[in-house]
Amino acid sequence: MPVDPYLLLLLGTVGLAALIPARGTGADVASGASTAAIAFLFFLYGARLSTREALDGLKHWRLHVTVLACTFVVFPLLGLAARGLVPVLLTDPLYQGLLFLTLVPSTIQSSIAFTSIARGNVPAAICAGSFSSLVGIVATPLLAAALLGSGAGGFSADSVLKIVAQLLVPFVAGQVLRRWIGSFVARHRKVLGLVDRGSILLVVYTAFSQGMVQGIWHRVSPARLGGLLAVEAVLLAVMLLLTWYGAKALRFGREDRIAIQFAGSKKSLAAGLPMASVLFGAQASLAVLPLMLFHQMQLMVCAVIAKRRSHDRVEEVTAPERAGSSRTGVGTGTRSG
Repeated sequence: MPVDPYLLLLLGTVGLAALIPARGTGADVASGASTAAIAFLFFLYGARLSTREALDGLKHWRLHVTVLACTFVVFPLLGLAARGLVPVLLTDPLYQGLLFLTLVPSTIQSSIAFTSIARGNVPAAICAGSFSSLVGIVATPLLAAALLGSGAGGFSADSVLKIVAQLLVPFVAGQVLRRWIGSFVARHRKVLGLVDRGSILLVVYTAFSQGMVQGIWHRVSPARLGGLLAVEAVLLAVMLLLTWYGAKALRFGREDRIAIQFAGSKKSLAAGLPMASVLFGAQASLAVLPLMLFHQMQLMVCAVIAKRRSHDRVEEVTAPERAGSSRTGVGTGTRSG
């Protein structure tokens, strides 16, 4: 199983936050910079998404409803079921983070990249990831308020507005300006991919620095961390199986099943981190630990699956609906979403 070098960068960032956490004015500067970086990241997402592809994708509504149901219905139900593992495997704070993980929207970039590698329906993956992120801007805070209760202590109408301002407004701005900057973004995809990853690293450093200053890391023992990893491995396996065989039961073709599996089984670190910082405040670092671990696990496992799917014999019969008339190789860059 391949080891993503980005995982090492993430671990190094956590180590840096443990050794040299941002404090005082430095913490304020880091927080402001991370907020701006994530806003710019979603601006780029908006600039990359073709409005025509998005409108064409709406025609394939069955696929997108399936992905949204996996992301915002099936995942949360499995998260609620994991409550029975407290306190045997998980502490209550770790469970809160695990449940928050199940409420986060799907990825964009990695879903597209893996679908492309596996020779799946790339236009469907583009639209599915984008639609999930847009729905999640509203759905995730509302679900957090309903399911986490006091665990998401920072939840309020103001917190929803902050999330919308940080994620949705830049995305819409990117869409509006796409006609002027779209070609530039396409030409510099690899360079701008560094912005994706750098934004995540900055947010991770800020969140974990805050956790160090608050002194919350004594709550996580190696045994509890091992239990969390085991639970997340089961969660990922269940979702990968459900998305693949469930899509087959719904009579989707091979290319569509690939898009559903990769878009419906993953969670976005780029969207989840800023949401957690708004919703959980000082407890954000512990809340996003399950999301960080799951994010890396899903990348490594899905990389193996995508590679094997690329060698599948293509079926002659495909689903009656398609997300677009053409398939492109979009999204072969960063996998940080």
